[in-house]
Amino acid sequence: MSSGFWYTEEQTPNLRYSSKITQTLHTETTPFQELAMIDTVQWGRMLVLDNMVMTTIKDEFVYHEMISHVALNTHPNPKKVMIIGGGDGGAIRECVKHAKVEKAVLCEIDGRVIETSKEYLPEIASALFGHPKVEVLVADGVKHIQENENEYDVIMVDSTEPVGPAEGLFAAEFYQAVYRALKPDGIMVAQTESPFVNADLISRVFKDIRSIFPVTKLYLASIPTYPSGLWSFTMGSKQYDPEAVDVSAIPEMETRYYTPALHKAAFCLPKFVQDLIKE
Repeated sequence: MSSGFWYTEEQTPNLRYSSKITQTLHTETTPFQELAMIDTVQWGRMLVLDNMVMTTIKDEFVYHEMISHVALNTHPNPKKVMIIGGGDGGAIRECVKHAKVEKAVLCEIDGRVIETSKEYLPEIASALFGHPKVEVLVADGVKHIQENENEYDVIMVDSTEPVGPAEGLFAAEFYQAVYRALKPDGIMVAQTESPFVNADLISRVFKDIRSIFPVTKLYLASIPTYPSGLWSFTMGSKQYDPEAVDVSAIPEMETRYYTPALHKAAFCLPKFVQDLIKE
């Protein structure tokens, strides 16, 4: 994973990303993946799974705010929320900021990600320390979704890259199960990788979700430690259009990236991204 004092991630066969490290805090092989926690000069503490950067102290707020608040401020009454994956706790931390959210369920297949994040990233995992709105399930998210129907207002798919334990979270059959698990006006949102690096995946996933949900939209955020720095999220909604939200009615909350204006601006896509998802 590291060469001297550098951590290097092979993001594609032709692209590597390196960060200077000060300390390797923890490494282990879980039943599902290789897990490491390292301290870096540029990005602070970093969670790495299967030699891929999952989150860092310096830029985690971008991803976690954007996977959470766009959907939660699109749905008018998101009482019950499910996060599939997201064992670092960042997305569920953002969910419980919403007064209308009464219950947020985290379903993470690898319990060691949860425990290690609580130990080394407590500021990200803060909602996992007994928050009254939070329920934690150490379970297979695909199986859990298949066993529930008409249960959730919002489902967030906070997955790792589409390999290993997360591969099933990018399949059309999974999105169909998510649709069934949502209430009649429910919303799903999934992280869908980089339009520079994963163009084919974005096109396929968007097509799959669009074939299931009446409203399907893609939006972007800038996340510097992820491949290319430009990241996509795809939303499938049974009823509500995220671009039709009255941003003046969005309640104030403490954020560092997401704003009401950005809620709409994130859907303004560059031409090359529009071309990836056109019919």
